[in-house]
Amino acid sequence: MVATKIKTSEEIDNIRRSGEILTAVLDILVGLAKPGVTSLALDRVAQEETAKLGAKPAFLGYQGFPGSVCVSVNNEIVHALPNERKLQNGDLVGIDYGVNYNGMITDAARSISIGKPSKDGARLLEGCYEALLEALKVIKDGVRVGDISAVIEHHLRKHKLRPIYSLTGHGVGHQLHEDPVIANYGTAGTGEVLKAGMTIAIEPIASISTNDLYLADDGWTYMTRDGSLSAQFENTVLVTKNGCEVLAS
Repeated sequence: MVATKIKTSEEIDNIRRSGEILTAVLDILVGLAKPGVTSLALDRVAQEETAKLGAKPAFLGYQGFPGSVCVSVNNEIVHALPNERKLQNGDLVGIDYGVNYNGMITDAARSISIGKPSKDGARLLEGCYEALLEALKVIKDGVRVGDISAVIEHHLRKHKLRPIYSLTGHGVGHQLHEDPVIANYGTAGTGEVLKAGMTIAIEPIASISTNDLYLADDGWTYMTRDGSLSAQFENTVLVTKNGCEVLAS
């Protein structure tokens, strides 16, 4: 990965617009995610709506990825390929999308339940989202990456969730994945110091009962090792002097 650079005012304007487009498209995709809908249909909508807003999908073609949106269901953690499988009532669904506007990239994800979640599913959604919100509160100029990781881990474990060790948040902007790596577990006071003007993706990813994963036969989809439910929430944020600005959510 390349190092995260301090963004210029023009780059910040473009990445802010990128984030606005991404958030708007995610709103549409989440609204359409109902029983009987396929992830391939959501992928087509994502491409169409992004084009209408003058941007491009950031995932399409990235390292050969054949789709525009990742729709990961139940024990699929991340990076599931768009396909013809229909969503069903009770599914736990993660929708991960990225937008490139004028060369500036944002990345965001939401996890939802199709219908009423199970008790474990509700705990997973609540804990992962809480971890994201609490992590956002500590981000500002001068904070270390480990400070963010420690907060995420604390709130995941508070809900008796297992962080997925090998999947992380990251810098974002000129590239989809830039340094620094922002793990979902760690020790406060360690790691790279963040500076105002950096743009990063904060990305709590956890499962009910495992820290481990494996790669499915399609070569893209990561699955929980024990088959347990997983969830992911992700925001792209701009680090500021006294906090952070959420650019895409």
